[in-house]
Amino acid sequence: MTTTVALPLGALLASLLASVVIFMLPERRHGARIAVNLSAAALKLALVCVMIWGVFQGRAYGLRFAVLPELDFVLRADALAMMFAGLSSLLWLLTTVYAVGYLEDSPNRSRFFGFFSLCVASTLGIALAGNLFTFFVFYEMLTLSTYPLVVHRGTPEALSAGRKYLAYTLTGGAVLLLGMVWLQSLAGDLTFQPQGHSQLLAHQDRGTLTAIFALLFAGLAVKAAVVPLHGWLPAAMVAPAPVSALLHAVAVVKAGAFGMVRVLYHVFGIEFSAALGLLGPVAGVAAFTIIYGSVRALVQTDLKRRLAFSTISQVAYIPLGLCLLGPVGTAGGLVHLLHQGLMKITLFFCAGNYAETIGVQRIDALDGAGRRMPATSMAFTVGAFGMMGTPPLAGFVTKWTLGTGALAADMPWVIAVLVASSLLNAVYFLPLVHRLWFRELPGAWPREHHHEGRLETSPWLLWPPLFTAASILVVGLLAAVPFSPLSWAELVAAREFAP
Repeated sequence: MTTTVALPLGALLASLLASVVIFMLPERRHGARIAVNLSAAALKLALVCVMIWGVFQGRAYGLRFAVLPELDFVLRADALAMMFAGLSSLLWLLTTVYAVGYLEDSPNRSRFFGFFSLCVASTLGIALAGNLFTFFVFYEMLTLSTYPLVVHRGTPEALSAGRKYLAYTLTGGAVLLLGMVWLQSLAGDLTFQPQGHSQLLAHQDRGTLTAIFALLFAGLAVKAAVVPLHGWLPAAMVAPAPVSALLHAVAVVKAGAFGMVRVLYHVFGIEFSAALGLLGPVAGVAAFTIIYGSVRALVQTDLKRRLAFSTISQVAYIPLGLCLLGPVGTAGGLVHLLHQGLMKITLFFCAGNYAETIGVQRIDALDGAGRRMPATSMAFTVGAFGMMGTPPLAGFVTKWTLGTGALAADMPWVIAVLVASSLLNAVYFLPLVHRLWFRELPGAWPREHHHEGRLETSPWLLWPPLFTAASILVVGLLAAVPFSPLSWAELVAAREFAP
């Protein structure tokens, strides 16, 4: 089979070269910066879509070259990579549109969008990484390129959050590196492959393999915000809304969860992981994180912090689904990579709209905002009901598939976790919806930004959440059709359990 190198390289270079050009543009060249941003995002999405179609048709995309003896840099577009690459490419385009409007009057826009493009290039590199070494290179590149976005405002609070972010993520990276080096010293440079390398690893000491897995999982759990390694995420909510959307839906948190999929399925192999007794502890930690994040979300008074703890809870659905040891549960965990991204980016876009347009950031100040900003509030409502798992939205598809997988795996306690999580989701989201639509504004808004006389907000800020809110409904209604997120997740899962 011929392997095509141009497409994965082109997709990576689209955002890498865009970052270089943006860094070089003077701050006053606002129109040129917008053109570079949107052109690069559209080109990258187009290239990724071509690769998705090619992978579906059985074509191979990738490259490999030696960095050191027995250590290769590998890019490869498999079905799982295309799930994550497709998500990041689509949401990068939407977040770019949103960020253009959000940062309209902000200083240092060239610096922001330069690092923004580097961040998304890192995310695509993580998706296309073909082994642990390549994954680690882009994983740490993501840490360094995201830090300037977190501290963009330069306030003492932002700088403190940035230090906390670096402390957590660099420590996690060091732990991940230790596990990677230890594993490669025993088994060599392991390329990611369906069903993992269980035949090779079976000859190693099981206690050693368990220790290596613990290091790899812990290093990835930091970015995935798994309890108790989650402290950086709520602190990072001081960043601008486009950065929050990027952290939660596109890049950092998803990179950690995606890495867990690679290690469990494509390094150790899920059945060998079960034989080592690894799935029980991972499922337990994930279940605890789901409940803990929801409980902490209940008491948050700041809207973005409530959404942050919701993310901590929701992302843990992914490792929980992976541990159900069957194609249905695996599909449920994998499809949540995409579904959670659509739902959470919608909520953060809307939170940014409230802050930018009417100056509202606290939950108790949302009263009557549905009348002032009906389109934004409708999108927020769709995202919130999706998170609760209301049919026929995307969140319902995730929870139904995970529940079915739990029954197939004879793990009914997982259903209890899903039900408890959904009830808690309702408890902390329904009061927000009630405030938006059923309470009266007690006084004037903290500020009014009409955006040149338009009633609600700038089109740059409005259209992205409307698109993602509509997508939440569409992917739920069309979950059974070919090329839906669920059907693609089922394709990936089937390959993991092929005889």
